[in-house]
Amino acid sequence: MSNTPSLTANLRSDLPAALVVFFVALPLCLGIALASGAPAFSGLIAGIIGGIVVGALSGSQIGVSGPAAGLAAIVLTAIGSLGFENFLVAVVLGGLIQVGFGLLRAGVIGYYFPSSVIKGMLTGIGLIIILKQIPHFLGYDADYEGDQSFWQVDGENTFTEIINALGNPSVGATTVGFIALGILLLWSNVLSNKGKIFTLIQGPLVAVAAGILYYVLTQGNPTWGVAPEHLVRVPVPKSFDDFLGQFTFPNFGAITNPTIWVTAFTIALVASLETLLCVEATDKLDPAQRVTPTNRELIAQGSGNILSGLIGGLPITQVIVRSSANIQSGGKTKMAAIIHGVFLLLSVIAVPTLLNKIPLAVLAAVLLIVGYKLANPATVSAIYRSGWKQFGPYIVTVLAIVFTDLLTGIALGLVVAIIIILYKSYQNSHFLHRVDSDDAAGRHHVQMQLAEEVTFFNKAAILRELDGLPEGAILELDVRKTRYLDYDIVEILENFATKARDRGIDIEIIAVGKRVMNPPSYMKFFDLAPAVEGH
Repeated sequence: MSNTPSLTANLRSDLPAALVVFFVALPLCLGIALASGAPAFSGLIAGIIGGIVVGALSGSQIGVSGPAAGLAAIVLTAIGSLGFENFLVAVVLGGLIQVGFGLLRAGVIGYYFPSSVIKGMLTGIGLIIILKQIPHFLGYDADYEGDQSFWQVDGENTFTEIINALGNPSVGATTVGFIALGILLLWSNVLSNKGKIFTLIQGPLVAVAAGILYYVLTQGNPTWGVAPEHLVRVPVPKSFDDFLGQFTFPNFGAITNPTIWVTAFTIALVASLETLLCVEATDKLDPAQRVTPTNRELIAQGSGNILSGLIGGLPITQVIVRSSANIQSGGKTKMAAIIHGVFLLLSVIAVPTLLNKIPLAVLAAVLLIVGYKLANPATVSAIYRSGWKQFGPYIVTVLAIVFTDLLTGIALGLVVAIIIILYKSYQNSHFLHRVDSDDAAGRHHVQMQLAEEVTFFNKAAILRELDGLPEGAILELDVRKTRYLDYDIVEILENFATKARDRGIDIEIIAVGKRVMNPPSYMKFFDLAPAVEGH
């Protein structure tokens, strides 16, 4: 029997969650498009396709896809050098390459990232959301929504932007931001336990409605009003033909341009990696602990990018901000992602003017709550208590994401995790047991037991122990548990055999069913030992 929930059985949970994700995704779609140097409508196209198409094809029940901030710098450079219509060809080709990755089962790459790095990614993203939304919360919108890099498009960095915002806040935007934040906290901490109505109607919807009402009532007031630049800005077509005119189509005549192919591979690689990382992180957040089929996810993402590129949209990835908002709002199945895409589609067709009355500070308040839940201090404390092997890669990932960008932060965290693995491998390549009492002849007995796998990473540790043996000792080398012995280690043992004779050290090798004293050749012995293979 399948454990996959019915797509319609959880609409009571999925519908409110979809609404929250819609409010989170709307400004991000627009902001990422602007940060990418693309038309604002292209971000909405990517959000709609990411919700409806990718949501339907994906095997993830709670992941949400759309335009990704991590690709903004790549897209900005590509559009500048290729032009937008030629860039769309690269998006289509990138999608085809992603489908190829999925068919070649490349999704397994996502499982090779340590848990500490993935948890660091979640906390880092949470801190980035908080830090990046403070200026929007205060009505200082010099930088685009969705710009997650430390060094921003406007020449500032994350912290100087906050300082500028604190020095030049908008009274109206800040006021409505605090009103929205108060509603959200009241709803989640108090009212949600008071009755079913408060779970059916989500706090973010009430906060957005209050924000629109505040804007309408204070419009024109120089002190308490919210200026137009602090509002959502969705393109408003004047006619149906004007609406259709917002779609752009790729120029396939430029497909032989080598730069387009380089861009396509870059988009495919970065988008696939970011998607796989987000899938891994989202699965960890899923209360039901479901596991997303990663190869199917790559095929779904690639299909979405093909369609997005064909009609003028930005590249798509699974996005942790939207996905975590979905989980925190109670989304149960992929219907939440699909419905959020439908909401985006209907809103840009039917009510763009109403959307343009939503203060960005209200949506910033929604994202501040999302960010805090991702960067929960209790999580940081728990990982700290788990020891330095977990906390080291975790904290490096967090800090690197805050001070660089998402992919750089993950790469640095992964490097630290690998270094720790190598260090522990260096420590644990073998077990050394020394017998305290000497035999009748006064000779030291030393037993060295090699691990199951011994590679060139362990050379330094083994050399150190062999060189530290006292003259005239008896060494018992136990390889009964060893299944793989690197040629480099055999070479070390060969060289030590010569030195041992000069130092009066006798060597006894113990294998499964064998006990050989002072073998003339380690290589010959290990070739005959059935317990050791692969050297």
